[in-house]
Amino acid sequence: MKKPIYKRVLLKLSGEVLQGSLGYGIDPKVTHSMAVQIKEIHDLGVEVACVVGAGNIFRGLQASEQGMDRSTADYIGMLATIINSMVLQDALEKLGTQTRVLSAIEVRELTEPYIRRRAIRHLEKNRIVIFAAGTGNPYFTTDTAAALRAIEIGADVILKATKVDGVYTKDPVKHRDAKKFNQLSYLEVLKRRLKVMDATAITLCMDNELPVVVFDLTQKGNIRRAMLTRDIGTRISSD
Repeated sequence: MKKPIYKRVLLKLSGEVLQGSLGYGIDPKVTHSMAVQIKEIHDLGVEVACVVGAGNIFRGLQASEQGMDRSTADYIGMLATIINSMVLQDALEKLGTQTRVLSAIEVRELTEPYIRRRAIRHLEKNRIVIFAAGTGNPYFTTDTAAALRAIEIGADVILKATKVDGVYTKDPVKHRDAKKFNQLSYLEVLKRRLKVMDATAITLCMDNELPVVVFDLTQKGNIRRAMLTRDIGTRISSD
């Protein structure tokens, strides 16, 4: 059996994926499928940390564009990520996997506070760690939170799981002539203004030489494939 090419990973999950075909909220079938895929790579001996977005519940930036105070909107979005993190935790633990949710905003009755050394210790003890509430600060996306946490825990890669199978020249849903990139440098992403991650997240990854792999989560088995081969999705790195 092939061995994983990474020892410790940060899995960035799109909140929108959790809604499945419902168009909003959380589809339990999708959450279960996602948990099964995460358990698969955990069973390979990989140390797994996760960051979940909140697009299925609330988008702070969109709310601020409609008149809500930006800081207030972002904090609401952070609370929504705590909801999604608890949903993912429940799905994983129903499969017999030990997990811990560490939140940048303290919610003592539901989560542990985020402490870097504690997070690393949980990973070393073979627990799946779920980082909630972004960075704990407004004006930062969950992509930036994923980059920051991945660097802090010494992850080998960010696996960015989305609804498309990689990074394209333009939106492949709207444009049939969109072309997929197999490989990109950090600078190319910034220069082309490709909307794969925000500029702050990409810059953090570039400064710390942390590769990012963008792939399709809706295709079953893709998380496992991302652990066993580089021939999947789009890889963003310095080389």
